[in-house]
Amino acid sequence: MVHNVHERLLPVPAADLAPLLERIGGAEDVLWPSPAWVPMVLDGPVGPRASGGHGPIRYRVTAYDPGRRVEFTFADGLGLAGTHTFSIDPVDPARTRLRHVIDGRLSGRMRLLWPLVVRWLHDAVLEDLMDRAEYATGTGPARPARWSPWVRLWQGLDVPRARATEVPATRLLAGALPRVDWSDAYAVRRYRGMPDDPQVWADGVFHDPPHWVMALLGVRQALVGLVGIARDDGTGFDTVAREPDEVLLGTDERHLDFRASIRCEPKRVVLSTVVQLHDRRGRAYSTVVRLVHPMIVRAMLNRAARRLSRSTNPVVPGGATMAT
Repeated sequence: MVHNVHERLLPVPAADLAPLLERIGGAEDVLWPSPAWVPMVLDGPVGPRASGGHGPIRYRVTAYDPGRRVEFTFADGLGLAGTHTFSIDPVDPARTRLRHVIDGRLSGRMRLLWPLVVRWLHDAVLEDLMDRAEYATGTGPARPARWSPWVRLWQGLDVPRARATEVPATRLLAGALPRVDWSDAYAVRRYRGMPDDPQVWADGVFHDPPHWVMALLGVRQALVGLVGIARDDGTGFDTVAREPDEVLLGTDERHLDFRASIRCEPKRVVLSTVVQLHDRRGRAYSTVVRLVHPMIVRAMLNRAARRLSRSTNPVVPGGATMAT
């Protein structure tokens, strides 16, 4: 049997917590600690017919007392038969206890996964959720929860991964270059709570790359001058055009011109590259670059997604950022 309890006593009346519970799993959810954790998503407002989950953990609402209590029953096949329940319990007019309880029975491989992995991740996400409740009510937390090394290890394995995709037909890319000799695009998931400003993503991708990418760029700087290609003067990744959901970066050189587009879509961020070659030097240089370009771009996009998922402050519906 599993009986797992997390609770936090908050110095606010129950009426201040009720809206947080009523929005959980929706577009305006500020209680679930996304983007650091895979979002909890329900297929409709919290109520008896709502269902959804977070990642592979699926459940449906089986009991609901608006603003006071919501009970979810786990879907079949998880190896955890039972419920998890959020409740808001007034202690007195000025204090309220936010509580989460899992009651269930383990079966199959979950008997091994729960004590080794799932319980530790569950405990961490619930403590982060309790912190979110304090952020949202303006009461703290005085000491935010910290992940254990074991949780950090497993979370490090579950980060957004960039994957190849079609180059999108956007207004900025359409007129970026007179001719495109080669192009590619990679996309990474954008969880709820991650920035929707493409310039933030562009800065994260191009101005904070992995250390090994910086080392390769240093080698490039040392070698290209030997074959008559200009060294980067620091303007190669400057923004040259902007739309609300997209920024375009790039530069023009004697051997080639390139543009890189960062576009924020509702559920993903797409990094596209288009290149125009000018001469034999550009074609030779491009042949070498294209061998490592996919690996470098994916690494830069993955790093940006990982860092932005960890550093983004919780946001209250209406646009205000919670204090940290």
